[in-house]
Amino acid sequence: MSTKNDSKIERMRHSSAHVLAMAVMEMFPEAKLAIGPTVENGFYYDVDLPRTLIPEDLALLEEKMKKYIKMDLSFEHYFEPKAKAIEFLKKIKQDYKVEMAEELDVPEISFYKNGSVFVDMCEGPHLESTKQIGAFKLTKIAGAYWRGDEKNKMLQRIYGVCFETKKELDAYLHQQEEAKKRDHRLLGQQLKLFTSSPLVGAGLPLLQPNGAIIRRELEEYLWQLHKDRGYVRVWTPHIAKYELYVTSGHAEKFGDELFSVKGKEEDFILKPMNCPHHMQIFADNQFSYRDMPIRYFEPATVYRDEKSGQLGGLTRVRSITQDDGHLFCRTSQMGEEFKTIISIIKEFYTTMGMMDQYWVRLSLRDPEHKEKYLGTDEVWNTAEGSLKDLCEAEKLPYKSVEGEAAFYGPKLDFMFKDAIGREWQLATIQCDFNLPIRFDLSFTNEAGEKERPVVIHRAISGALERFMGVMIEHFAGAFPTWLAPLQVQIIPIAETHHDFAKKITEDLRKAGIRVHIDDRNESLGKRIREAEVQKIPYMLVIGDKEVEKDSVAARNLHTKKQEVMTVTEFQKMIVEEVKDRALPKIA
Repeated sequence: MSTKNDSKIERMRHSSAHVLAMAVMEMFPEAKLAIGPTVENGFYYDVDLPRTLIPEDLALLEEKMKKYIKMDLSFEHYFEPKAKAIEFLKKIKQDYKVEMAEELDVPEISFYKNGSVFVDMCEGPHLESTKQIGAFKLTKIAGAYWRGDEKNKMLQRIYGVCFETKKELDAYLHQQEEAKKRDHRLLGQQLKLFTSSPLVGAGLPLLQPNGAIIRRELEEYLWQLHKDRGYVRVWTPHIAKYELYVTSGHAEKFGDELFSVKGKEEDFILKPMNCPHHMQIFADNQFSYRDMPIRYFEPATVYRDEKSGQLGGLTRVRSITQDDGHLFCRTSQMGEEFKTIISIIKEFYTTMGMMDQYWVRLSLRDPEHKEKYLGTDEVWNTAEGSLKDLCEAEKLPYKSVEGEAAFYGPKLDFMFKDAIGREWQLATIQCDFNLPIRFDLSFTNEAGEKERPVVIHRAISGALERFMGVMIEHFAGAFPTWLAPLQVQIIPIAETHHDFAKKITEDLRKAGIRVHIDDRNESLGKRIREAEVQKIPYMLVIGDKEVEKDSVAARNLHTKKQEVMTVTEFQKMIVEEVKDRALPKIA
């Protein structure tokens, strides 16, 4: 068990995992410990126990942890020769630790002990004492195969979170409670946005009419942001020969995640990425330097055979629709193209209300494992330098992170926070000098010679399915009017008001507004409550006064206010709101 990060909070979380193991051993002396690393916001420990844990056990383990923390036990670091360490681990019957120790190619093995209470094989680092551990809480129990291999035994994983202060812990727990209310899987069912079917398969969501409207609006907005910036739309099939992905390197990269399609005469692969197809479209043309840059745009679905246990809702799927774009340009044109893409990203996420506190991860290759990446040092140094220069020139709030690059080139990953402060990696820009070489792409330069283009991969929303999941939770299902599946619900109080309600409906539909009349024989209160549950941006309640004055009583879902206005005024207001893609005004 180890962590590379030596920051105080990481040591605190690592030490919390250690103390959790102490509590487990007290509660179950025959327990066998596996691994207990830190994770985002906390820690976990995988354990092999004589019985299945229940949620009530978490409180018992927490009390034991608090006891050890209060005891102010020091973390003492020491080493044992490998043979002696293995002998000790066998003696205390810690089989998983024995297996890990036997595989270590080191003369000595690291241990930490807390007085005479507990000892664990661990690389560290830890705090000086248990008393330095801040505020923590055990959160859940899950199953986990030993070493992530389903052929191995299923262990029990105990998760916890840890922060330096109780205030930070309380804020995090509040955020998690709010996240449960916003869970896109629950809202997706409640609002009839998407569904799934065991006959279709896991990770293959089906969009209901309401969800299809949201997706169409997003696609149309993305195309609007691109069409006036020199992009042209292309279309590519969902399958291709295996050799295409051997050439691109995706066959080796994705391995058993590729879906095979057996034909009568040839075998194919369901495409895992769009870029190899776009390379073929470029290659079929005889471009000159006067044509450059070439910009392709295609919202296209790709497929990856993710493990079923990792799939869920819209955010982890097997069918992934990328709002994909590939630019083929000269090295001298890269700067301007990067700027254009960044302007699109900023405009798109401003519309979504997600530009506050965004930052950019400059994802570089791992210098210690260059074999995982395509291309030479010279190509990588050029590409990484280009993206770093862009970050500096555009004054982007960026951080360089090694080991996060795509296998064919470095990238900029844009990190945005949603309405409750959770961070999502969404937009991406990738610089690629390698695929043009692998596909032998070229255009004719001023001297009449062949010149190799640079390829820029970019996706603004990332993947439409995942982005929809994020947006459902970001807006808690209460979408801005332009994105809402149903924008106006008209509620006539009595049958005498139906004709006026129908006339308003016709006028709004002609103006491009999505509108529906709820003229069921139900109470006014019930119809209003149901419209609120469906999170429809506007309700127009029609009664005698409205018919007499040619007006509507418009209830705004977001502000919770009701305003009386003429039908013409309401139509003008909502049409402008939709056209501007305005964010909702919150009460």
